[in-house]
Amino acid sequence: MAKTQLNVRVDEDTARAARERALERGMSVNRYIEELVRQDAGEAGHTFVESAADFMKQYEAVFAEEFGAEFEGRREGRH
Repeated sequence: MAKTQLNVRVDEDTARAARERALERGMSVNRYIEELVRQDAGEAGHTFVESAADFMKQYEAVFAEEFGAEFEGRREGRH
């Protein structure tokens, strides 16, 4: 894949943190930032699904109480 140069300005603390984390991972700052952007771009949908699943687990009893057998049937795959 062709590479494009992207220049960004960040404060010194952010620059230092990027250098340190890239060094800890044994990669260049360019590669580190590239991977962060790729992860961020790909995680939005995954994060939403995880959050929704966590919400349903947390409030499962509330839904069961409110919707009773109808909710239980849907949860088990019966519609």
